Amino acid sequence: MNAQQPEDVYTHGHHESVVRAHASRTVENSAAFVIPHLTPGTSVLDVGCGPGSITCDFAGLVAPAQVIGLDRSADIVAQATELATDRGVDNVTFQTGNIYDLDFEDESFDLVHAHQVLQHLTDPVAALREMRRVAKPGAIVAVRDADFHGMSWYPEVPELDDWMELYQKIARRNGAEPDAGRRLVSWAQQAGFTQVAPTSSNWLYATAQQRAWQSRVWSERVLHSAFAEQALEYGFANEADLARIAAGWHRWGATDDGFFLIPNGEVIARA
Repeated sequence: MNAQQPEDVYTHGHHESVVRAHASRTVENSAAFVIPHLTPGTSVLDVGCGPGSITCDFAGLVAPAQVIGLDRSADIVAQATELATDRGVDNVTFQTGNIYDLDFEDESFDLVHAHQVLQHLTDPVAALREMRRVAKPGAIVAVRDADFHGMSWYPEVPELDDWMELYQKIARRNGAEPDAGRRLVSWAQQAGFTQVAPTSSNWLYATAQQRAWQSRVWSERVLHSAFAEQALEYGFANEADLARIAAGWHRWGATDDGFFLIPNGEVIARA
């Protein structure tokens, strides 16, 4: 990492509830905007790959080309490697690495992808420049990030308002940008991309099963993940506050008409 680049603090951390949520992501539900560009023979670098569910999907679409998934956590890389083995995907490898200093030659990949990564970085523009460096001329850099202040829900639950305020405070204390989705075009332009094609898509939790899943995951994260640890460490909340917010998530999840919308910004940028 560049000496001027501070160490990023990951707001979510790697508690089991976080990894479980990330492992539910697929190309279809989280990277559909990339699918038209995933043809057999397309080499892919998936930066910030997490537990590897999207990465393994990429590998199936671009075989026989090689796909590399990169994450800064050795534990998460081990989980991703195990997933690939379990799924019998033999054209994907996982390794640890640093998004600001990718250990690859210039112009190495046909497609460089990052999903829900830039929102956690202190310097997303520098990360995009590095992703651009390892992309071949004319290749694609594809990024997708949620926009927290763009999220909406029904019915109104005061504890979810408190959750949003707390998340914003923690993420910004970490030097990150939780409203990243709306900034992707600007960041890509600042990184030197001249061809930037923006799109957007949503995650929606509005069925009984989806509400139960979303409320359970976030109530656990509020109480047990790095989000909880940082809220307490930074003095932004106490344990009673976290318990109240977690209970609010459960109350929302128990509704018959609950609706939770997560908008995501997306960019296809040409190197």
